[in-house]
Parts: sequence; structure tokens; C-alpha cells
Amino acid sequence: MLLTRRISGFLIAFGVWSWIIWPTFLKNIWHDPRSWQHGPTGFFLVHALLTGASLLLGTLIGILGVRGWRAAGRLRSGRSGELSRPAGPESSRTSG
Repeated sequence: MLLTRRISGFLIAFGVWSWIIWPTFLKNIWHDPRSWQHGPTGFFLVHALLTGASLLLGTLIGILGVRGWRAAGRLRSGRSGELSRPAGPESSRTSG
């Protein structure tokens, strides 16, 4: 599947947005009095896991956006040969 530059840009923006929003959210949770009572509370741990998962997904989505952006650029410049792959064994099968 080839992503357009428009969709790729959206995915990159989503990844960047995730890295702006979620660390700020975790900082705010860290300072919330419900987060600490002789150690981290369930409230804090759940929100820390949510932040970690969101940063992971945001990073992966951003990487997909960057890869899509580069692929769309190669396609525009006519260097689409870099996108093709050699035929595998599944393409050499014949129906019998």
C-alpha cells in the first residue's frame, strides 16, 4: 500500500502531537496528589501505562508517516524502482 503525501503528513503530525501531549499529561499526573501515597498509586500506574502505550503508538504511526512520505517522494521523482521487490515463489506458481 502506498500512502499519499497528505496522509503521510497527517501521520507524521499525529506522531509529533503524541510526543507533545503525552509527556505533558504525565507531568501533570505526576504532580497530582492522587498519584502518590507512600509510593505510586493505581491512579498513577494506569496513567503511566496509558502514556507509555500512547507514546509507543504515536512513534510507530509517525514512522509509518515518514516512510510513506519518502515513498511518495520517490514515486514523484520517478525512482519507483526502489519500491519494487523481486518476484517471490508465490508469483511463480502456475495453476495446474
